[in-house]
Amino acid sequence: MKNLRKFGLVALIFFICGQFLVRNEASAQVVEVGGSVGLSYYMGDVNPKIPFVQSKLGWGAIVRFYSGTRWAFRFAYSNLQLAGSDEASGYRPERGLSFTDNVNDFALTAEFNFLDYFTGSRRSGLTTYIFGGVSVLTFNPKAEDGTELCSVLTDVDYEGIVIMNGESKYSKLAVSIPFGIGMKYSLSQRIGMGVEWRWHLALTDWLDDCHAYYPTVNNQYSDPTNFTGNSGAEYIQRGNPDDLDWYGYLNLSLTYKFLLPTGKDCNIKSKYKNFE
Repeated sequence: MKNLRKFGLVALIFFICGQFLVRNEASAQVVEVGGSVGLSYYMGDVNPKIPFVQSKLGWGAIVRFYSGTRWAFRFAYSNLQLAGSDEASGYRPERGLSFTDNVNDFALTAEFNFLDYFTGSRRSGLTTYIFGGVSVLTFNPKAEDGTELCSVLTDVDYEGIVIMNGESKYSKLAVSIPFGIGMKYSLSQRIGMGVEWRWHLALTDWLDDCHAYYPTVNNQYSDPTNFTGNSGAEYIQRGNPDDLDWYGYLNLSLTYKFLLPTGKDCNIKSKYKNFE
């Protein structure tokens, strides 16, 4: 069932992107540039159920291209601080795992406005919207003392992943599927404001440095409570390898509009029929 939901989500995103490409044949005529600030949070093996637990500050930059009043194409960079701990989530407190992470996310998304919208319009200056796309992210989970968890262990067998010559256990570069909902409001002729809740399905299970089983050699970072020693067994499950990690970003954005169309261009004017 989980795989079916993930497949449906991916199909919906590709449908949205396809509709954007089909309906917007002309090049973008309006560009908005701005930034965002808000709360970022993580969900995964250390916190599988509760959004906004240990939420942190996130910020970002936005470049949005319009070629009509319903569809937009956006590039966004986001710097998102993430954190998680068994103690805070209450999920498996006996395990005692915790981490902090700094995610740099570069996303391309297509937006669909449910109502005609144009920044500066007196008639169509408010809309809700949905969006979806794809992003590339870098991450590097760390312990509370700043130690990079990816490089702590040098054992040759870490959760079934072979390490050669001290190389990293896993790649700190990944892909995610961003999607979400939002609302836009035109504050003035050139300034727009947005409120957005964005979710990311990361196509990796390593944002929290927790995946499958405890490594054969443990230390204060991989087993802080000596859980495997107290149990007297090896290869005890440390995380769920079948579930991918998630992160979210609830944010407020401000953008400034460039390339305002004029009445001299009839084709552009007709596309923005609600501009005046």
